[in-house]
Amino acid sequence: MRSFKIETPDYSLQPAIQAKIDNLNKPKGSLGRLEELAMQICLIQQTLSPSLEHPCHLLLGGDHGIEREGVSVSPREVTWQQMINFTRGGGGVNMFCRQHGFKLRIVDVGVDYDLSNIPGIINRKIARGTKNFLYEPAMTEEEFNRAIQVGVDLADACINEGCKVVSIGEMGIANTSPSSIWMSLFGDIPLKDCIGAGAGLNNDGIRHKYEVLSKALSRYHQLFPHPSSISPLMYFGGFEMIAAIGAMLRAAECHLVILVDGFIMTACALAAIQLHPASQNYMIFTHCGDESGHRMMLDIVDAKPLLSLGLRLGEGTGALCAYPIIDSAVRMINEMNNFDNAQITKYF
Repeated sequence: MRSFKIETPDYSLQPAIQAKIDNLNKPKGSLGRLEELAMQICLIQQTLSPSLEHPCHLLLGGDHGIEREGVSVSPREVTWQQMINFTRGGGGVNMFCRQHGFKLRIVDVGVDYDLSNIPGIINRKIARGTKNFLYEPAMTEEEFNRAIQVGVDLADACINEGCKVVSIGEMGIANTSPSSIWMSLFGDIPLKDCIGAGAGLNNDGIRHKYEVLSKALSRYHQLFPHPSSISPLMYFGGFEMIAAIGAMLRAAECHLVILVDGFIMTACALAAIQLHPASQNYMIFTHCGDESGHRMMLDIVDAKPLLSLGLRLGEGTGALCAYPIIDSAVRMINEMNNFDNAQITKYF
């Protein structure tokens, strides 16, 4: 796997940042989470005057072999159909990117359909979907490394445009299944507590999903009694998920603000943190979704999500919805007057 050098932000600037926040013409601490966000972003960028220039959104598509086991209510063709829909501007992700000024990159990392001639889709296909992890690893180590590099390259493309904040979304039918397994493995949580309805399974569907994933997890433990750090990622992950991990790690390496979306992207963030704990410093967990277990997954890394709107669409839509709050935090520290300039008595 490609090596990453991810540093914990230098906290020597923290007292100066806190002094600037406290001297804004408001009661101390009265802007709550906005003050915490401003502190985090200042530390990420190592400045008292942060910015969110050229925001970019990566929409990564991939199919999953485990879908063949009926673990999702949606058929796999929905993946490629939605990918084409995104190129026409018709998805939720398109609307929110337009609303908040994000440049959208739509990337085929492993969709089980030929999208190579579709304008607007970046072709970085590794294979037409992963293998079925009920019977074998989802991908080889070579495919894993290629997927990581796809994420790195996409992050670099954003960075080269001057991007300072990146959000990542996914399109891949059945990708709640590997996410649930990663949550169980990395959080030491019983698998049954990690499985939810996905795109809309009923109780029988959830029970079937649990049975399938339990068998897959048992087989994995038999094959990997002493797993490496990347074994669970290769065995269960989707190409779009591994690319997301690569993009997160590269973004952290380059001191970008990373907006983490819902259940699937939180699982990818959790995997990135397992590989490089310092990467969490660069992540803002934007919302708690409606998928069962998302709250517990956020608790694993002691994350405080900004929103709780019952979202479970994916695509990165929750991260994009939360962006105005993050923008407000940056505007607060840059644009609010201070007590001295406003000639207001500082009363604390």
